Amino acid sequence: MSFDYSIIGNRIKKAREDKGITQEILAESMDVSNAYISKIERGRTPVNLDNLDKICAVLETTTDYILRGTNTTTDDYMRNEIIDMLEGCSPEKIKLIARVIKPILEYKE
Repeated sequence: MSFDYSIIGNRIKKAREDKGITQEILAESMDVSNAYISKIERGRTPVNLDNLDKICAVLETTTDYILRGTNTTTDDYMRNEIIDMLEGCSPEKIKLIARVIKPILEYKE
């Protein structure tokens, strides 16, 4: 299984911002440099398991959310996963996705 480190970095950044924590505070709490956190969030450096565990502890999130975009502790984990997938899509691609989804949503079982 391969991971897209830019997506992982975006999830870490979002979780950090949602907690109102700066990169500096996160770095200090993990005893790493601010540059290291910045590189992780930009997907330039893969995060190792020990540091991922520390990040999740500080940000009070799960490794499932950071690695896969799913957080089964919330009711909206699938919604969040879909939103994560749409990040970085061009407007044309989003229109195409909407055209595919719309008939599914309108289908009456």
